Amino acid sequence: MKGDRKYILIFLFPMAAFMSIFLYYPFFKSLYLSFFRTKGFFDKKFIGWDNYERLISDNLLGASTLHTLELMLYVVVFQVGIALLLAVMVDNISKFQGFFRTVFFFPVVISGTAISLLFVLFYNYNFGLLNGILANLGLEKVLWLSESNALKAVAVPTVWHYVGFYFVLFLTAMAKIPGDYYEAAKLEGIKGFQKMTKLTIPLIMSDIKVVITLAITGTMKVFEFVWVVSRGQNGTEVLGTYMYKKALVDQNFGYGSTIAIYMVVLGVILALLANRLLKSEEITY
Repeated sequence: MKGDRKYILIFLFPMAAFMSIFLYYPFFKSLYLSFFRTKGFFDKKFIGWDNYERLISDNLLGASTLHTLELMLYVVVFQVGIALLLAVMVDNISKFQGFFRTVFFFPVVISGTAISLLFVLFYNYNFGLLNGILANLGLEKVLWLSESNALKAVAVPTVWHYVGFYFVLFLTAMAKIPGDYYEAAKLEGIKGFQKMTKLTIPLIMSDIKVVITLAITGTMKVFEFVWVVSRGQNGTEVLGTYMYKKALVDQNFGYGSTIAIYMVVLGVILALLANRLLKSEEITY
């Protein structure tokens, strides 16, 4: 037993070291810096809770939080919803499942920056694909990155990028459901939409909770889509871009670190609330 424990520790050490260097150390370093006023890398002065007091009165932070929450709503509804719908449809076919898995998962392996640049070309007012289609149809061109449209325009690549990842998670969860359940449901006359709502979704509810939690925490980290597509302008400033501007553009690492801590706390609170709202009796099998 002691020998087994030694090998377990040996295999766990690389991951523990990786987590410590790239997760725990940056978090506690940010927590430490949040109590300082900084200008660049070396000029810092201890100011206690001043940065946290500044958070409360920061109107730009409030606007960034609202934009992040709106983007989160799009992600949870459409990203998770589309992934679940695709998984249900593919689970009900017997052929070409491997093909659909590959096609739907493919965007996940593409760089978020590359996808963002692609959508920048789509949204271009004069030469973009979308306005080119509208022009050929005899319709007026649209300013896709105007203040009223920009956040929705940013949400499209954000949603599209990870639909395939959640689709695979849902499809894997559905594959674990015993076939006897569906046979019994068929005998009871349950099929089609009823089968999805009364059998499939209740049986994978724990997986849906995990996916929603991942979607919420993932939205808190959104940066490249917003930065590349709109630079956080026209009502698209989210917490990730606002933190970047404060920490790296303004060289105020102290306040940038405070925003980072705020993002972590907000993400944890929202994930806990989502799990509480989704708490229900789960069917086990």
